[in-house]
Amino acid sequence: MAPTKKPRVRSSTKDTSPTALQKPFQPAPVSLAPFYTSLSKKHVYIVHIDPRPVAFKRKIFLVPSVMNIFIALLFVWRAWYILPYYLELLASTLGYPNATTLRAADLSYGELIGVILRRGFTFLLDFVLVVFVWPWPAEFVIGGTTTSGSPVGWRWAVGFREREVYVRRSRKWDREIGDVATAAAEGTGNRAEFWERVRTATTPMLLQQKTGYLLMDGFWDLDWNAMVLATKLADDKIFSLDELETVVLLYSKQHGWVCIDQSEGVSAKEDERRKQVFAFRDALASMGKEDLFFRWIEIVQYETSQPGGFGGEKQVAVAEQIRELFRAGGVDFDKVWGEVIGGPI
Repeated sequence: MAPTKKPRVRSSTKDTSPTALQKPFQPAPVSLAPFYTSLSKKHVYIVHIDPRPVAFKRKIFLVPSVMNIFIALLFVWRAWYILPYYLELLASTLGYPNATTLRAADLSYGELIGVILRRGFTFLLDFVLVVFVWPWPAEFVIGGTTTSGSPVGWRWAVGFREREVYVRRSRKWDREIGDVATAAAEGTGNRAEFWERVRTATTPMLLQQKTGYLLMDGFWDLDWNAMVLATKLADDKIFSLDELETVVLLYSKQHGWVCIDQSEGVSAKEDERRKQVFAFRDALASMGKEDLFFRWIEIVQYETSQPGGFGGEKQVAVAEQIRELFRAGGVDFDKVWGEVIGGPI
């Protein structure tokens, strides 16, 4: 009698191979492919929708607009004033005597030093203006070598809307994180840096505290061309704006474009905590003290991003600093929190 073959048991264990796609990463939605396939594979992208009123967005955009117009006018005036002087210097250098032509033999040492210092200061001033200041209005209007598009180009194409798409692009720190979507990156310092940057940039309080235009910092820049493209695709009904509600996109060599499942790891306790914080903010707003809430958030975000972690002793010190801040603003932190939430923080 032939021996009975044992049935093959399929392993139900999780794939932990070095190239496995790790949670909370998942393949990017196919519906968004017309958008993310146009992005650079070198960067991490955060997409979100800003629902703030149009009037508020106009005011925010007016500030850099006025500043850059002022700088541009300053440059026009400076060019009108100084260009004839530089042309005379050039003519004098080429052997055509004029008012700027000087013979060192005809000057005393004091006069010669004075001329050198005055001309040196003029050259230095114009060098600083051209190299460090002029790029501001230029990049604001036409973009620069390190930017994708420009704020003026974006506003010209999109205008002002009740719901606007903002796309942030990672800066130079993304060059060192590697392929964080694979198992090989699990637990590495590079992956920890990636999560720190992304979580800080996608906290609901941050997105509610600041309009999208103000989210540029040392780690994230706005991708103006991507914002125009995403808006156009949404207008053309390729996908809905709701699909762009806080989406993190990055390219993996093993898995192609992937995104992060925002619901992964968000417990009911964490969700309840968020609701408590928002309720506390609303209470402070009703008292005319909403600025204290934002100062509180700024302090916590700053302290949690510092080296050495945010351990017990650090938490106690920061909590006392926040209480002192609220006392200086005429608010008893613990009392208001207890009245709104119904218990200690």
